[in-house]
Amino acid sequence: MAWPGLVIFDCDGVLVDSEPISTEVLAEVLAEAGCPVDAATIYDRFLGRSLTSTLQVLRDDFAMELTEAHLAQMREKLYARFRTDLRPIAGVAEAIRALPCKVCVASSSQPERIRLSLDLTGLAPLFGPHVFSATMVERGKPFPDLFLHAAREMGVAPEACAVVEDSLAGVSAAQAAGMPVFAFTGGGHAGPARLADRIRPLGPAALLDKMRDLPDSLQAQF
Repeated sequence: MAWPGLVIFDCDGVLVDSEPISTEVLAEVLAEAGCPVDAATIYDRFLGRSLTSTLQVLRDDFAMELTEAHLAQMREKLYARFRTDLRPIAGVAEAIRALPCKVCVASSSQPERIRLSLDLTGLAPLFGPHVFSATMVERGKPFPDLFLHAAREMGVAPEACAVVEDSLAGVSAAQAAGMPVFAFTGGGHAGPARLADRIRPLGPAALLDKMRDLPDSLQAQF
């Protein structure tokens, strides 16, 4: 059995169990700004998307313009919650250590948020400097730009890469990049977001609800 040359991990909902926290904070800030949006809608419309994409959807579909003050308030609330409540996905560190290939992070989040998440959960040493944000490319997920950028920077051909994702936007981006995608449906948001039911029709290489199963699943695919 073989391994991929590179495994690319999304961060939120794959490495760290942040999506329920992020959803609560976004809903709170939107309500305070006069645009109440429930959690189900947030999971449906914004999960896995970059900040730029999220702001565009808010403008186009909700007639809501978040100001710099709103964004600063959201970051302050979010980072405070991360410092008290953020936890790594169960078994993810052990799964990463079991991989005899290159690994990196490619996330829609801002660089400072990714770094904070990895530092708070003790995962940062597993990736070193190999952390990529949607701010580094022209188009965020569901476009393939970020995953292709990560592959180039890591010196691995796209067809030799595998992606671990938890959102429709992320799965679509990986598939557009020509990379097999392993959909993780074991985060705290998986039930409320109906992840398994929504991702299954996209045809990922595998659906995983336990991160400990990732190494065996990767070997079976490659």
